[in-house]
Amino acid sequence: MQIGILKAVSRQPAGRHANERLRRSGYIPAVIYGHNETPETVAVSRHDLLLALEHAQHVVDLDIDGATTRRLIKDVQRDHLHKDPIHVDFLRVDADERVTVRVALRQRGEPHSVHEGGELVTLMAEIEVECGLTQIPDEIVVKIDQLGIGDAVHVRDLTFPEGVVPVDPPDEIVALVRAKRGLEVEEAAAVAESGESATAQPEVIGRVAKSEENEGD
Repeated sequence: MQIGILKAVSRQPAGRHANERLRRSGYIPAVIYGHNETPETVAVSRHDLLLALEHAQHVVDLDIDGATTRRLIKDVQRDHLHKDPIHVDFLRVDADERVTVRVALRQRGEPHSVHEGGELVTLMAEIEVECGLTQIPDEIVVKIDQLGIGDAVHVRDLTFPEGVVPVDPPDEIVALVRAKRGLEVEEAAAVAESGESATAQPEVIGRVAKSEENEGD
């Protein structure tokens, strides 16, 4: 588990315009809460925060006006495009306590079935787990190379490090392989064509009879 270092400064609770000025100056508004203590408002370096998020660092050392404290990144709010962070929630934590966090899922391999008309569908990009503060994994691997068409990987199929327990339901689907829609249409057309072939002769006779009848008129 990597521990990031974020530079921060104390701030007074402020309104929307003050927060926008903070963001323009390279800082992101943040709140520290937990352990039944009064919430603390700070502003963290946008540059440092982006680095921590890029490296999936859940636990960080906040350097607040020169004093360092260890905190957990509990939630990151982003803009309407779900791109840039606009607010961060930090949680006060002890080294020996268990926490609940969301961890990225990384797929390993490629299903052989994608070369046989299958299409991989990813339903979960991250998973919620409970673990000790020092046991937070950087990621959880999802093995998908053995998936055939119609197969799926569930939460219960994942392998977790010792001390890490999934919070999401065991029957939750992480990824699956389904038949491509184009292939389904082709199969349906083939079945329909097969059915038409079985009844082709009576249909031709009927059309000929009608044509001869018209010629008689």
